[in-house]
This record gives sequence, C-alpha cells and structure tokens, in this order.
Amino acid sequence: MSFKFSSNLSFMFFETSNILERYQLAKNAGFKAVESGFPLGYSIDEVVKAKEAANIDHILINVFTGDVKNGELGFAAQPGKEREFKSSIETTINYAKRLNCKMIHVMSGKVESATPDHDKIYESNLLYATKKFEENGIVGVIEPINNITVPNYYMSSFQKGLDIVKRINSNNLKLLVDIFHLQHISGNITHNLNEFFPYIGHIQIAQVPSRHEPDTDGEINYRYVFSLLSKAGYNGYIGLEYVPAKCSVEGLKWIQQFGYKL
Repeated sequence: MSFKFSSNLSFMFFETSNILERYQLAKNAGFKAVESGFPLGYSIDEVVKAKEAANIDHILINVFTGDVKNGELGFAAQPGKEREFKSSIETTINYAKRLNCKMIHVMSGKVESATPDHDKIYESNLLYATKKFEENGIVGVIEPINNITVPNYYMSSFQKGLDIVKRINSNNLKLLVDIFHLQHISGNITHNLNEFFPYIGHIQIAQVPSRHEPDTDGEINYRYVFSLLSKAGYNGYIGLEYVPAKCSVEGLKWIQQFGYKL
C-alpha cells in the first residue's frame, strides 16, 4: 500500500528560520502537502502567499496556542479562559479556510493537577469547537502528548482522548495519533492502533526517544508500524513530525528505502 506523507514545517526544514520559506523547501524536496503549528507572528495573507507560491497543500494546522514563550499551549482545558478558547477557534478557522486546510489540531493547554473542573471545561469546549468545525467543513483532532516531552500537558492519555471522541460522537472530531507519543505514553502499539483506528483522523511519526527519522536507532520498528497501517487500510496523510538528525532532505532517504515515495 502506498502512503501520503506531509512535512511538518514546525519540525522540518530548519535550514531556514522563517516558516514561510519552508513551504518552498518542502515543495522542492518533493512534498505535495505540509502541516504546521499555528504560524505565530505571521499574518494570514503572508502565510497564504507562501503556501500558494509553493503550490503545495496545507492539510493540518494547530489551533492558535496563545503565548508559547510563557508556556501557553492552547486553552481547551483552562477554566476561566472560555473566551480565549472561542477566540482561538475562530482565528484558526479563518486561517484554515484561507489555506484550504481541512483539519485543525485543538490543543488542551497545561494543567499541573487535573481536576473534574478541567475535565468538564475541556469537553464543553470541544463540543463548542466541534459545532464550529461542522459549520465550516473542518475536522478537529485532539492529540494525547506525553508528559516527558511536554510536562503537565492536560491531554496526556490516549484512553481519555478516545473516551471523549466517542462521547462527542461526531465525524468532525477525531484522534490525532502520533506514534512517538503513543510509545511514550502506553506502548502496545499493535493493540492500540487496532483499537483506535475507527476514530483516527491523522497519524504522525517520529523515532523514540530521539524524535528523529523513523529509520534512526530507537524503540520503534516503523516498517512494522507501516504494515499495521496498511492492513488497517489507512489512507490519510502521515505527518513527519520529527527533527531531522542532520539535513532535512538527506534524512528523507528512508522513504525510498522503506519502499515508498513522496
């Protein structure tokens, strides 16, 4: 089975510090699609111009996160920040529509000690966001992120994420499964992918623990993981959310070595 790969511009092509220039670098490397975090500091017109100039698709964007330098990583699980959350959803939908991007990653934010209040506001905010996504033809995804890489991130449980997606029960809310985080959080990749598959909206990959290319030394046999995805019939994009060990383009050799192409 062939796969579609998208370059995550927030992790790859750091040969330039300007994320706008990475659209063209990704295109030059052979990618047909990219994904990214929210392009903080760049206007929607600047981002659209860079994307269109490179003639490349933008398939996923992270929600507006707030002030990352001060530790903000979204507002979904933050009681008292409902206004900021709704504003972040509106802002990101505007960017997504201009980019013709059909998927938004809703980030939960950090919580030192989760309480029922955090759980309640998180689900309430997701219900609000899902309605907005339905109105705009967008799929929202939530991603469990491990607490080693991002300490105190609220959505750090695949079981909790799966349960919420099942309860909301909408075609406009799915799981984002990053195999890197799955291995850190719970391992048992074969069983978990089989269980999650009906609810998965997007897949991302990186080696553990280095977060480099999937053919670098580490805990995960990605040839086997790809065979699982193939057997399951996964036909969405696989996001390359890894930090290249050396050069971004040189590191892409693994795709051909694994028997695939961009």
